[in-house]
Amino acid sequence: MIDTKDLGFNSKLIHGGGHHDEYKAATVPIYQTSTFRFDCAEDGAACFAGEKDGYIYTRIGNPTVSALERQVAELEHGYGAVAFASGMAAVSTVYMAYLNAGDHMISSDAVYGASRTMMEGHMSRFGVESTYVKTEDIENIKKAIRPNTKMLYIETPANPTMGITDIEACAKIAKEHGLLLVVDNTFCSPYLQNPLDMGADVVLHSVTKFINGHADIVGGIVIAKTQELYKKLNVMMLNLGGNMDPHQAYMVIRGLKTLAIRIERAQASAMKVAEFLESHPKVASVTYPGLKSHPQYELGRRQMRGTGTMISFELKGGLEAGRKMMNSVKLAILAVSLGGVETLIQHPASMTHAKVNAEAKKAAGITDGLVRFSVGIEEVEDIIADLTQALDKI
Repeated sequence: MIDTKDLGFNSKLIHGGGHHDEYKAATVPIYQTSTFRFDCAEDGAACFAGEKDGYIYTRIGNPTVSALERQVAELEHGYGAVAFASGMAAVSTVYMAYLNAGDHMISSDAVYGASRTMMEGHMSRFGVESTYVKTEDIENIKKAIRPNTKMLYIETPANPTMGITDIEACAKIAKEHGLLLVVDNTFCSPYLQNPLDMGADVVLHSVTKFINGHADIVGGIVIAKTQELYKKLNVMMLNLGGNMDPHQAYMVIRGLKTLAIRIERAQASAMKVAEFLESHPKVASVTYPGLKSHPQYELGRRQMRGTGTMISFELKGGLEAGRKMMNSVKLAILAVSLGGVETLIQHPASMTHAKVNAEAKKAAGITDGLVRFSVGIEEVEDIIADLTQALDKI
C-alpha cells in the first residue's frame, strides 16, 4: 500500500484515503447497506463499547463515506473529517457542536445566505447571539468581540461579493481571545487554499460545489484540526443524523479525482472572462481575485494558490439590466450553485440571499444589480460570446 502523505496534490486526488477492500477493487466500492453483520454477540458489544474498530450502522460509519472523509482530511491537512448529507447540515452541525446558549459568534457579513439565516433565524432561539461585519477589515472583528464571543466564522472569498479575509490575521485574533476560527473554504476548495495551515481550527465545504463538481449530488464536509474538535463534531453529527449516504460519497470521490484539472481550466477562463467584463461599457464593476482592481488583490496572491473561478459583477442598469441579461444567456445556465463543469449565472439578492433582510444585504454589498458568475470548463470563447450577446440585449 502506497503512503500518500508525500504525494503531490493530483496523486492524492487519485490515491488518497488509503481504502483497500478484500476484493482489491481499483475504486472505492459503494457499501450500500444500512447495517453491518457482527461475528458474534461479543464482537457487537466490543464495537459498541469502542473497544475495537468495526462498522455498526451507516449513520455511525460506512466504508465508502470513511474513504471520502480520510481523503479530504488529508487534502486539508486536518486530524479528521465528517461528511454530511448537505452543506447546510455541515454548517448547522458546526454551530451545534461548538456553540452553547449565551455564546456569541462573529461572522462575515457576505456569508452564504442560508448560513446566516440558520444562525439568526434558528440558533438565536436557543440563546446564541451573532454579529455580522466586513471581516475583510480586521479592525471590524476586533471591535465586535464581546466577553461571550466563542467563534469567528469567516467565508473567504465571500459569497457572493468575493471579498477576501486574512486568515492568518483572524487566527491571531482568535488565539488571543480564545475563539474558535471556522473557515468556509467552499469557494477555493483544498486545491487553492488550506486554512488549517494558516491557523484555522475547523474548515468546511459544501462538496456540492468544487469538490464534487458535476452538479449531480449535494453534500457537505467538515475538517477538524485536532482530535478533540473532531470528536465533538462527530458526536453531534451522530445525534443529529445528518450523515452522508454511501452513494453520495461514491459520487463525490469520483468527482474529486478531477478537482485540480477542472479548477485549472476554469480559472484560466475566468481570468479572461473577468478582463472582458471589466472592459465592457455596460458593466459598472467586476470583483475577481485575479484582477488588480480587487480590493484585496495582494492578500489573495499571498493566501490563495490561484485566482479561482468565481466572479461577481455589477451592471450599470441595476436590477432590470441584470434580469434582462440573465434571461438572455444561452450557454450559461441560470441556476444557483457553483464550482461545476458548467457555467452558471444567478442573482444573489433575489435568489441565494433572498431571505437576508434588505438592510443586511445593503451593508454586505449585495446590491440589486449584483450578478454572481461561476465559470465552467466550456471553451472560453463560447462563454465570452454568450456574455456578449446577453449584454447586447440590455
